[in-house]
Order: sequence, then structure tokens, then C-alpha cells
Amino acid sequence: MCLDCGRRLKYPEETHAGTGTTRKRRNEGNEATAPTSVVLKIIKHYQEEGQGSEVVQGVLLGLVVDDRLEITNCFPFPQHTEDDADFDEVQYQMEMMRSLRHVNIDHLHVGWYQSTYYGSFVSRALLDSQFSYQHAIEESVVLIYDPIKTAQGSLSLKAYRLTPKLMEICKEKDFTPEGLKKANIGFEQMFEEVPIVIKNSHLISVLMWELEDKSTVADKHELLSLSSSNHLEKSLQLLMDRVDDMSQDIVKYNTYSRNLSKQQQQKHQYLQRRQQENAQRQSRGEPPLPEEDINKLFKPPQPPPRMDTLLIAGQINNYCQNVKEFTSQNLGKLFMAEALQGHN
Repeated sequence: MCLDCGRRLKYPEETHAGTGTTRKRRNEGNEATAPTSVVLKIIKHYQEEGQGSEVVQGVLLGLVVDDRLEITNCFPFPQHTEDDADFDEVQYQMEMMRSLRHVNIDHLHVGWYQSTYYGSFVSRALLDSQFSYQHAIEESVVLIYDPIKTAQGSLSLKAYRLTPKLMEICKEKDFTPEGLKKANIGFEQMFEEVPIVIKNSHLISVLMWELEDKSTVADKHELLSLSSSNHLEKSLQLLMDRVDDMSQDIVKYNTYSRNLSKQQQQKHQYLQRRQQENAQRQSRGEPPLPEEDINKLFKPPQPPPRMDTLLIAGQINNYCQNVKEFTSQNLGKLFMAEALQGHN
């Protein structure tokens, strides 16, 4: 099943020319903060333009203070198709930056956000986009908003960065099996989650307390109601699709390994025959065979890129975590309901 994983975003290099904002991260365990207004804008953007598996994206603005990334504002990318050649992504960002600068709003790019469909966000497009932002400003993050989990009553908003290992691999663009093996990287070392803190102003906090006091208490029995099985069914379906993709990649790699081994064997046999023939020519007093470029005779097969396989493995891990979380909650509710029924 092919999901819309979003388009590749480009960091506007001209935005911060000469400002000295590109810096090394001093603390990899730093956190990100965001006001509720930014969270509501992201949710509103999806509700207005997101439909089903369609992805919405936007830019995060803010400041970098010590070891903390402060997200203060955001703006969305308009929806457009690949056939819309008139849309200039970088020019759109530049115009938005100028408009925000005129009204004295923080206009430093600190990352971007994207919605997800049942946790389907680990893709090559996301990797390339985050690399573009993080290469310019190392503190940049990508916020992943899950509208399906949020609709079930719990806000799902997570921040991620590429790990230093993955950044080095993307800079060198060495995605061959040997390159990834040398870097000693697996799908577990691709992304690092950044703790995100959502902050309210004091007035909003007071209003929330008042609304909480005035709100009626919900039926306690509803807390034990099981979640819809549609979520589990869809997650398992997506999981099986990605496992099929992984199987196809494994077949491609095994084919490459067999062809490489076969060619190495042919190369070894050729060198042995050539060595024996030269020995016979030498015994007859004849000159040896002329030198030949062995690499031209036995050109090694092109190794398949392994980055896509890592991304598929990372996405499979996400689906497994979603299934685990879903089943754990339902099993907990079943045990609680059984205990309450036995108590009564």
C-alpha cells in the first residue's frame, strides 16, 4: 500500500545568511518547548486540509536558547500537486519570512512539522527534508503529529532529529552495504526523540482550571470501554505491507550477493588459468600473456542501496510499537474490568 509520505522540503539557505545561527549542539539531550498556540495551529491545519492518508506540512519558527529549542510560531505549506510547477517552495518561505519580520515575529527556522497516518512517517522524503534543515541548523527538529491517536483523546505530538551517525552517512551519501556496515548503524540509531514541553500562559492555565472545575464528571465505566478494533486492523495491514516490502529488498540483496560471489569465483578461475598458461609459455621460452585490466573484464555488479531497507525496518518498528501500545491498553482494561466484576 503506497502512502502519501509528504514532499521533500528545502531549507531556504538565504534566510539566515550572515546571521551566525548555524551552531553545534552543545547538549544532545536538550528539549524543545512549544506554546499551545503552535499545537493548535498544527491541529487546525490538518483539520482544514488533511484528508485520510494525505499529509500536511509546515515550517516551525523560534529561537535557540542555550540547550533549549523554543518554538514560538509556525506557518503551513499550501497543498499542491507535483504537476503544479509554478509553486516555488523556497520563494514561498522567503515571502512568509519577510511578512513575519515586518510584524516583529520570530522568523528563525528551527524545523518543520508533518502529520502522519497510523504512524507512517519514516520515509526517504522525511529523511531528506530533515537533513536539509539539520545541516543548516543542527538544533532543527521535525514535529510528527498523529491525528488518529489525538482523536482518541490523547495528544500525539513527538519531536525527532537525525542522529550524528545518520547525518555523517547522509553527508557522504554512501548508502552501500559496505558503507552502512562500516558506520555500524541500524534502524535504532537513525532518529533520536527530543523531549517536547507544551507551555501555557498563566491566563490560559487559570482558564483551564476553571473549565475543569465546571465540567461534569464522565461516566467511569466509559474509561474501561475497549478501543475500536479498526485501529488494530489498519496497523496490522500496514505492518504486513511493509514486511512485504522488506522481503522484496531482502530478495534483491540476496540476488546481488549471489551474483557477486559467482563473479568472484569466475575471476579466481580466470586468474588461475592465466597463471598456468603463463607458466607453460615460460617453460617453452615464450613471452607471457599481455597484461589485461581485470576490472574491465569482471565489472562488479552494482550493489543495491540499503538506506531504503533501513527506513522500512524503522517503519516496521513504529508499527510494532503502535500495536504493542494498543493491545497493552486493551489488556489492561480487560484485567481491570474482570477485577471489578469479581469484586462486585
